[in-house]
Amino acid sequence: MKHLSDYRILIVDDHPFQCVHLADLLESAGFAEADVATSAEAALDKMGLQPYHLVLMDLNMAGMDGVQFIDRLARLHHNPMLAIVSACPRRIMNSVALMAKEKGLAVLGTFSKPLTSDHARQLASQLRQRRAETSKPLLPAEVDTVFDRGVLEHALEQGQLRAWFQPKKALASGRIVSAEALVRWQHPDFGFMLPGSFLSAVRRHGLDRSLLLRMLEDALDAHLRWRQQGYRMPVSVNLPTQLLDDPDLPDELERVVMAKGVAAQEISFELLEDETTTIQGQYYMGASRLRLKGFGLAQDDFGRGYSSMYSLISTPFTELKIDRAFVSGAANDEGRAAALVSSVQLGRQLGLQVTAEGVETSKDLEFLRRIGCDCAQGFLISAAVDTDAFSHLLAMERHAMDPSLL
Repeated sequence: MKHLSDYRILIVDDHPFQCVHLADLLESAGFAEADVATSAEAALDKMGLQPYHLVLMDLNMAGMDGVQFIDRLARLHHNPMLAIVSACPRRIMNSVALMAKEKGLAVLGTFSKPLTSDHARQLASQLRQRRAETSKPLLPAEVDTVFDRGVLEHALEQGQLRAWFQPKKALASGRIVSAEALVRWQHPDFGFMLPGSFLSAVRRHGLDRSLLLRMLEDALDAHLRWRQQGYRMPVSVNLPTQLLDDPDLPDELERVVMAKGVAAQEISFELLEDETTTIQGQYYMGASRLRLKGFGLAQDDFGRGYSSMYSLISTPFTELKIDRAFVSGAANDEGRAAALVSSVQLGRQLGLQVTAEGVETSKDLEFLRRIGCDCAQGFLISAAVDTDAFSHLLAMERHAMDPSLL
């Protein structure tokens, strides 16, 4: 596992003093000495000679600006992680960061100049969290070549594709109140992989339904195990909205849950709000039947798609999950804060449980608590972990609440 000093860093800023200042701050935070480039063109030349793990960059530069630079980075064989450090307005930085993510680049953060030692430590913390959660992703071409239908079907049958669980905490009590099942792949050749490396191949080969059933089985097994240990822990599973085109899906899901002896009320299905069914009537039929059977239904990633409001008021949801784009950094960003407050208020007025995703800092967590958000998920609380590790989290929480159990 890499240490901070092992990461090759490139600073791109057309002010030489800023380059020196950033390099000194990074060294103080534990990073190795960084290379510098005073133009985007010079940075691309350096990257042609050796790859970099992390690029800190300004946006407003002479010649090729930072937006054009990011566009060029996205075409490289080796894609570095980015941190945007700029005097540009926050809304411009947020828009550029979103553009970079849509182009497949990992953005560790956006920071307003001048960068401080606290910012450098925050960057180091985010890199450690990312390193703990991720392994080296495969390139799209490698996914297309390696993950054919037979490989994926074998992985599903052998349990290589399995559910890990991210805890959701209630902000009022600080207790873990449920778990979200997230797919992970323990590949025999490539090691531990996150869904970004293989989920597009699953969808391309039409294996969404098989993966849904695999995740549901794992979620039910985990729920029963935690119940045996004395915990009531509802579990949510992501349901690709297109699968609701099949009118028999709610019945199949109910049969699977009943066969395990679990009440439907203990299981929620999360629908991505930027996905839709081919036949809109089937979407409402499927969503309504899931609720009639007693399952919870969450609007996932609220705010990311294009029909958020209409979907929210026209579907019988029980929970609103606010996308991390509105949550991460909201405590220090007026635009994000305004959108987050409005979303929380809307969810509460509609009688929904409101959960914020992507909570990474204590400031954001405290802000969510102040504005009346119900629950939170994110790296600050815990990354997704396997069933045993989740049991350990529950045990640690129980001991913290009642020291006599130690």
